[in-house]
Amino acid sequence: MDSLITAAGRALAAGDPLGALKRIALRDDAPALALRGIAMAQLGDLARAKILLRRAARAFGPREAVARARCTVAAAEIALVSRDLSWPEKTLDTARTTLEAHGDHANAAHARHLEIRRLVVIGRLGDAEERLAELEPAPLPPALRCAHELVIAGIAIRRLQTKTARTALVRAARAARDAGIPALGAEVECTSVVLDTPAARMIARGQERPLLLEEVEALMTSGTLVVDACRHVVRNAHITVPLATRPVLFALARALAEAWPEGVPRSTLLARAFGARHVDASHRARLRVEIGRLRARVRPLADIRASREGFALVPRRGSDVVVLAPPVEDQHASVLALLADGESWPSSALAIAIGASPRTVQRALDSLAAAGKAQAVGRGRARRWMTPPVPGFPTTLLLPGPLPSD
Repeated sequence: MDSLITAAGRALAAGDPLGALKRIALRDDAPALALRGIAMAQLGDLARAKILLRRAARAFGPREAVARARCTVAAAEIALVSRDLSWPEKTLDTARTTLEAHGDHANAAHARHLEIRRLVVIGRLGDAEERLAELEPAPLPPALRCAHELVIAGIAIRRLQTKTARTALVRAARAARDAGIPALGAEVECTSVVLDTPAARMIARGQERPLLLEEVEALMTSGTLVVDACRHVVRNAHITVPLATRPVLFALARALAEAWPEGVPRSTLLARAFGARHVDASHRARLRVEIGRLRARVRPLADIRASREGFALVPRRGSDVVVLAPPVEDQHASVLALLADGESWPSSALAIAIGASPRTVQRALDSLAAAGKAQAVGRGRARRWMTPPVPGFPTTLLLPGPLPSD
């Protein structure tokens, strides 16, 4: 490897893509193409970066397995940043195995971190933690240690483990300073903002107020009965009753919780659960059936008592009742939450992350676009969706993933 390639590689490792391009911008040999691709990715021109990396991978000979594996890892990172979640995992795993076999442990660890970050994005936190446990961060260079701590913080935020997240972010900031890469420090600061931004609204006794993540964590571990409208469950510190697949039951539970300790008239419950404007005997009969189903579901947590006017929620052991709601409620809140990270998403990646069908996601995107809440960039298979981040609308509670005691 000649001196210009070595100098360009060092510039990229230090977060200086322009310095790297000054040395190799006019070269078309395989190593230069690979470094130019990485430089263009750091500058944000992902489309050009993909082309350069593909050319580099083809230009490397059959004996240069390590170089081709590095190109694969770089392409995988571009795919993750551009939210191409359909990018083949096995290809990245093969590249990581090749790098480990040839002693390139730093790039192999980077490949593993990319795998873990993809799992976090799609909500597979358990798998992400298992793979993260296989990595030992101590021997890694500062930039990779920073990435490692950011992954730990990301998982902890989604688990509502705020103390763990803050500790990891302190270590990440220290590693970013050691690396001397301003972009890493900016990423740490951007992640830290989530912990100091209202993440949910608490509705109790007719009043509501915003909650930080620490306050949400404290609420979940208290003895309070929480009707969680972020994850569509009814829970306390020990028991969780999922109602995500039973929207009528959840609508009834939320209406009862918002009115607690008072009861809710039958007409109000019918309007909230069924959208009924004119009540007849069939509506009242259906309400009795659904209340019975809800009573059976939440029996370990509360009882539902009938009165002449309607129904009231009575929690076990005299605990308080609150509703935990997203900061911004919308029919397509889960899609908006993912778009709020500022990245451009293909509809296929949104479907993977949310766990819905592509057609369902496309209908949601069309509806958001009509309302001016999302915009499409590009056409055909190159189309991406994005929206400017909404102030005070972190994605944490709406992204897939279990709560601490799940």
